[in-house]
Amino acid sequence: MFIQTEQTPNPSTLKFIPGHTIIKGGTVNFSKAEDAIDISNLAVALFTIEGITGVFLGGEFITLTKASDADWVDLKPKVLGEMIDYLSSDKSIMVENANLKDTEVQKTFTTDEQSIVDQIKELLDSRVRPAVAQDGGDIIFHDYDEGIVYLSMLGACEGCPSSTATLKIGIENMLKYYIPEIIEVRAIN
Repeated sequence: MFIQTEQTPNPSTLKFIPGHTIIKGGTVNFSKAEDAIDISNLAVALFTIEGITGVFLGGEFITLTKASDADWVDLKPKVLGEMIDYLSSDKSIMVENANLKDTEVQKTFTTDEQSIVDQIKELLDSRVRPAVAQDGGDIIFHDYDEGIVYLSMLGACEGCPSSTATLKIGIENMLKYYIPEIIEVRAIN
């Protein structure tokens, strides 16, 4: 098995591409091993590597975050070994019937607000998410309130030095261009 690696704009993350589907229908982000228990066996296994502080599972890739005092030169061989062993086995990546938390706010919008929310989601899905997935991350819609859009940045986007510029210059300007009601875009943690 050959696993390709790519650097991301975030120096603390590295993107691993094993050449087959990791997760169907979305992404999953884990900030600690305890979050992955009962959800992803692969993520739990990757957290056993000292220095790994985050695991992000995308459709066709895995993005890992390292501790600030860790070095990819030391971590990469250990990660590749663990991934090859795990993915070559018959072990499932996700726990069957895993209870994934829905991070999107479940609230009722007025008809006008719902129209704006639908446009936001469409623009994020068609223009933003594919681009950030190429960098090993994801951006998830959380809420819309009085002209302000709330998004969370995951994977390589979380904690990336250029994420503020991406959010403010790229995403905010694009959303404002297409949806004049939008005043601001804010990241939530």
